[in-house]
Amino acid sequence: MLAAGRGRFAERFREQATAQSRAALITRESGWAPRQAWRHRHPAVFVAWLGPVFWPYAYSDIFDYTFWSYAYEPGYWAYAYDDFVDTVFWGGDGAYSAYASTNPYDYPQTGGSYRARRSSSVSPRALRQLCDAPDKGVTAWPFASITQAVRPTPEQRSLLDDLKAAARRAADAFKQSCNDSYALTPPGRLRAMTNRLSATLEAVKIVRPALEKFYGSLSDEQQARFNALGPNIGERSQQQPQQQEANAQPDSCGDPKSSLTQLPIERIDAAVQPAGKQKEALDRLSDATKQAVQALQAACPDQVPLTPVGRLEAMQIRLQAMLEAANGVLPALDEFYATLSSEQKARFNTLPRTASQ
Repeated sequence: MLAAGRGRFAERFREQATAQSRAALITRESGWAPRQAWRHRHPAVFVAWLGPVFWPYAYSDIFDYTFWSYAYEPGYWAYAYDDFVDTVFWGGDGAYSAYASTNPYDYPQTGGSYRARRSSSVSPRALRQLCDAPDKGVTAWPFASITQAVRPTPEQRSLLDDLKAAARRAADAFKQSCNDSYALTPPGRLRAMTNRLSATLEAVKIVRPALEKFYGSLSDEQQARFNALGPNIGERSQQQPQQQEANAQPDSCGDPKSSLTQLPIERIDAAVQPAGKQKEALDRLSDATKQAVQALQAACPDQVPLTPVGRLEAMQIRLQAMLEAANGVLPALDEFYATLSSEQKARFNTLPRTASQ
């Protein structure tokens, strides 16, 4: 096992040499949005950055996962947590690392070598289309599928219209959270992430009451049909969705996540060589990072809820934990960064993922 890989949220998924994990790697390297992946008959995966935008498909990811959780790879949220912590401290290839990988050799190895992640290439036009209309195209809600599955009554159709309106308001909340320029410092990256997480959480809060009202109006038979919605991905198992989701439990969430905190702090120490008050500030940053990882650990799910309403509630809890983790690290990161000289800041801004770089 790679020393740098110990204790990561996604470690056990990265170790599984299965057809699913290989398909997920293809999806990651292609940088596909969820429905782009599904059209290629691959499970959706977490894409950390697209150009300067953190979590580019957040709107799609949150709500598509709510409806069709089994269309995502089992380690989806584990990779999200890994990338959240990683990109606070280093951007990977180019300005940012484009996406996480199921391949362990994309991460630092003992001996100092590693295979770099591929960088994302995105045109300003494509990025603006994604930012301006997160509820259109590949990120559109499956309202037609919902209507076809549940066959709503006139009263239920009115509640579904309310849900559509909430979805549009949620999409509007995203438009202000898209960056059109790279943040080249660790505090800048963390602020970009915090801004995006805040918008995502606000979108969930907008949609959740409308979804709960619509779902609550359905009969047991209609709810069962709603729960069964989903695309036919690859050689999808004949198991019931409940069984599939039970098998997707990230059982490593409770394990210590030492590498998520120790490795970047060690890299910072080696690159910046802090002294005096700088060292004290770095210790406070280390403590804040450990607390952030513990918060993410506590929000890492033991199981996947079996209803859309339950999954969206779980999403809200996880997003809140991610936002609180970011807000907890930011003051300590700002304090440490302010103590550095220009030369030290330059080294921190381009912090290498491995000691040999």
